[in-house]
Amino acid sequence: MTRAGPLTSFVGRDVALREVRDLLGASRLVTITGTGGIGKTRLAVEVARRARKAFGGDVTVVELAPVVNGSEVASAVAAALTVPDQSTRPIPEQVALHLEGRHCLLVLDNCEHVLDAAADLVEHLLSEVERLTVVTTSREPLDLPGEQVYALGPLGLPSAERRADRAAVDGAEAVRLLVDRARALVPGFEVTDANRSAVLQLCERLDGMPLALELAAVRLRSLSVHQVLDRLDERFTLLSRGSRAEVPRHRTLWDLVDWSHELCTPQERLLWARLSVFPAAFDLAAAEAVGTCEDLLAADVLDVLDRLVAKSIVTADATGEEVRFGMLVTMREYGLTRLAERGQEAEVRCRHRDHFLRLASDVVRDWSGPEQPAALARMRRSHADLLAALEWSTTTPGEWARAAQLGSLLRYHWIAGGFLSDGRRWLERILATSAGPSVERGAALWVAAWVCLIQGDRDAAAGHLAACREVAAALDDAVLTARADHWTALMHLFSGDTAAAITRYEAAIAVFDEVGEHAGAETALFQLAMAQTYDGSPEAALRTCERVLARCTARGEQWCRAYALWVSGVGHWHLGDLAASRRAALAALELQRAFQDGICTALTLELTSWLACGEGQVERAAELSGAARAVWRRLGTTIEAFGPGITADGDRMTALIDARLGPASAEALRAAQSGLSKADAVELALGRRAAVRGGGGGALATEQGACPLTPRELEVAQHIADGLSNRAIADRLVISVRTVDGHVERILAKLEFTSRAQVARWVAERSALAQR
Repeated sequence: MTRAGPLTSFVGRDVALREVRDLLGASRLVTITGTGGIGKTRLAVEVARRARKAFGGDVTVVELAPVVNGSEVASAVAAALTVPDQSTRPIPEQVALHLEGRHCLLVLDNCEHVLDAAADLVEHLLSEVERLTVVTTSREPLDLPGEQVYALGPLGLPSAERRADRAAVDGAEAVRLLVDRARALVPGFEVTDANRSAVLQLCERLDGMPLALELAAVRLRSLSVHQVLDRLDERFTLLSRGSRAEVPRHRTLWDLVDWSHELCTPQERLLWARLSVFPAAFDLAAAEAVGTCEDLLAADVLDVLDRLVAKSIVTADATGEEVRFGMLVTMREYGLTRLAERGQEAEVRCRHRDHFLRLASDVVRDWSGPEQPAALARMRRSHADLLAALEWSTTTPGEWARAAQLGSLLRYHWIAGGFLSDGRRWLERILATSAGPSVERGAALWVAAWVCLIQGDRDAAAGHLAACREVAAALDDAVLTARADHWTALMHLFSGDTAAAITRYEAAIAVFDEVGEHAGAETALFQLAMAQTYDGSPEAALRTCERVLARCTARGEQWCRAYALWVSGVGHWHLGDLAASRRAALAALELQRAFQDGICTALTLELTSWLACGEGQVERAAELSGAARAVWRRLGTTIEAFGPGITADGDRMTALIDARLGPASAEALRAAQSGLSKADAVELALGRRAAVRGGGGGALATEQGACPLTPRELEVAQHIADGLSNRAIADRLVISVRTVDGHVERILAKLEFTSRAQVARWVAERSALAQR
């Protein structure tokens, strides 16, 4: 599971656990519904924990509470699954490819505020990934075909007839939870004959709601059960102005949170409100940055934060290298309400944005150093906060420049961290709201161009670069012109105009070196080396690689170094020095293990395949080629996106492997690796794991790696060949007609067909081939 385990014991819910487990046995989609504070998240996490063995440990919990809007749901799931986003392929498709072939459980927690987007994603994933099971929690169902809904109620209490039964009271779920949490705070707390009635009444007053019971347990550190009950009775009478029965369950919880707020000191209330702007977990530095104000000094934040943790307002997770703090959704919602009442929301959100702006600025400033993996991990942990900061900055008048600045400073998060789609969406949204020349706009333009080029969208990149040159000319900014030259050079390289690329690279590098822009120079240098290699000058390329490797090594830089090692390996391969090429390739793969950047990995895997072929290990060459193809498929791109020169090398080596093994045998070896993850592919190339050996399969199982369709699309194609209509296919697969329509459209597009009859013929030909 990707999230840290619960910090408290799981009490009760035996029936709920059994019933949800039974539902999972009958359906691949189970939604746990219920009001806020009823325990949906805790139940789902416990279900997932107990299901780990059944799913071979492949269980992931995704918290959607931090997601700002529906457009970010797929990105949140991809981030939790560590799916690198480095192509123009829609993120839902990337996630489906990542999960393809895996027997796994995905838990989506807190779907209610992004219900439509969550439902669309779940429906897509279930239709594409045959062995995927999904559990969601929401205040209302997703309303999808085949969904099993489990309505979670309060914790159990004894019936009216058994209220006097000591065993029934002590064994009731609500009582057990209250006692368990109280003992954690008041060692030795027990239910006795003297307090049993009050304990039961307290649990009844709180409707058996887990969160309310946990909050009440906190009060038992300073009050007796009778005192808590008396004060609660007074409070409910005052708030309801009448019968206790008139107070709805969610109102009961809100009132108890309100009571917790009143029992806080003024500083605790202030910090609670200010911390509520964090959409997800945060560290102490972030808490100090956001919490500090005229009435709360930075030096006092930790003490006040500790008291909020002690009062169960804030949670603390110490399972990692640093403590991460957070709030339950109810606490955060309440805090935001109080923050708005104080009239401080704009000021606090500005401080929140500025903190993460400084984080991004520090990452860029220190990028050419040894902390790159740690910096990327820090930004990945802060992803929800970064998006929240961008959202506020782009929707708040007067904050555009800061939005543009943040969007461009996050460039390594977008590119090396594997968040290309998020980066492009935010950068283009920012650029669409201002057209005047400015330093911030210029930076956003060249970063957007970089993102588009890595995605393979050269037309969009060209438009951004043209606009960037206009801004540079208007500002007379030589460094911005060099940025435009740099990424125009990459566009030329990918288009095959290596001479033009070299000219642009050399101009950009000269400016970068003059102003001390190390990261820009190092990136441009390894790209220049690639241009020199495919311009027919591998010796010059190796000299350039030596320059960039020396610079990177001196500062401990790793990301550009990995790319430079790969280019060096290609240069040595062109010169026939296979031993030097192999040393460079394996060193590049070792470095790449620390990054989410799958592009360098895929390119280097291609090189290791060529090397194996040159060394006479032709079967291994085919296997490594298949491993590279598996990574390319998950990225949603191919080697062709990186220029005609390297594409020609790849085609030549594929033909050579096919000639030596026979096309069918070579393809079978490649296809057998189609399920490898990026990490597994790297381990294969490093000699730390064996290749996958091909097995059987059905009529449509021939070399999935060579097939452009996903497993679900293959299934739909088979039904098309059987003569079924879209409605009939939807009924057969228990999915919506809309989803089938989408599958059919993608099948036709991928196969470049215009009719269902063509699909049927393709299925028949594929089946015949599989039977040979």
